[in-house]
Amino acid sequence: MQYEKIPMPPQRSEPPLLELQSVSLSFGSGNRPVRVLDDVSFSLERGETLGIVGESGSGKTVTALTIMGLVPLSSTQISGKIMFGGRDLLTLPPRELRKVRGREISMIFQEPMSALDPVFTVGQQLSETIRSHRSVGRTEAWELAVAALDEVGIPAPRKRAEDYPHQLSGGMRQRVMIAIALACQPKLLIADEPTTALDVTVQAQIIDLLIARSEDTGTALLFITHDLGVVAQMCARMITMYAGQVIEDAPTDEALIRPLHPYTSGLLRSFPRLFPAKSLLPSIPGIVPSPLDLPTGCRFGPRCSHGDERCSMPQVITPAGDRRAVRCIRQSELKLQGSLDQVPA
Repeated sequence: MQYEKIPMPPQRSEPPLLELQSVSLSFGSGNRPVRVLDDVSFSLERGETLGIVGESGSGKTVTALTIMGLVPLSSTQISGKIMFGGRDLLTLPPRELRKVRGREISMIFQEPMSALDPVFTVGQQLSETIRSHRSVGRTEAWELAVAALDEVGIPAPRKRAEDYPHQLSGGMRQRVMIAIALACQPKLLIADEPTTALDVTVQAQIIDLLIARSEDTGTALLFITHDLGVVAQMCARMITMYAGQVIEDAPTDEALIRPLHPYTSGLLRSFPRLFPAKSLLPSIPGIVPSPLDLPTGCRFGPRCSHGDERCSMPQVITPAGDRRAVRCIRQSELKLQGSLDQVPA
């Protein structure tokens, strides 16, 4: 599938739309809280498309939920700052945060059947979102809901607005989720694996829809996915997460051609290739460590084939050229395989 990538916006003197500054999050309030995010820092410009990749358990979805303020505050400990439009979202009272959530920041959740309420029609759920953030009556909200369904390509939108979620296909439910997320024209849209479990044709339609809306409205897009192919085609920047940390941040094309972290290189090498014929598919040994038993030093160290004694020390993310950063003490010494290696001429 080929998608038209949204170019990276030029660097500006004004603050970024979203900026995470050393955000850490731990679950539990007892003697041994479990840290699931550690020193997560990155920024997102207005109109930019940023992809976040990594295996399950890397902290991608928890990062998104923390930005949205959807983690349970009573059982979590959060430090750092999440700056959005000049405000620290972590310090906003719940009432103010509710005004931001849905109106200025929206999220498409991974599984629409779990996110949509089964006892209300999709039109009712769309109307409720619109009335929560806009001063409109029931009739006008309903008409806006029908128009939103039409904009995301749902056929016979007036009829489908009367349907319940279980009456729609997986692709149509995902479109409903997108319609809800975009109903109030947010400045930032977080898409958490929006194409999971969809067939390839529907996946292409959903991605084309997200790109088109981002281009038309200037909405910034934070795209969480396992599919590096999609990131390569549609995202200007790419962040790799591992065990709750950001380990590489770079323009997508540069990260794919010359990754600086062994984990990013491992993800790229694990992609199926047609050549060489009958070759074994490389894989990364082991699994993402549990937050209850994190290794000392580099968290990828036990799975890395490039480690030495320096990797037993805590790793910090450091600049590595123009608009690049990496959490690897050996990054300047390594020449790692990228997506173009081993491709026949």
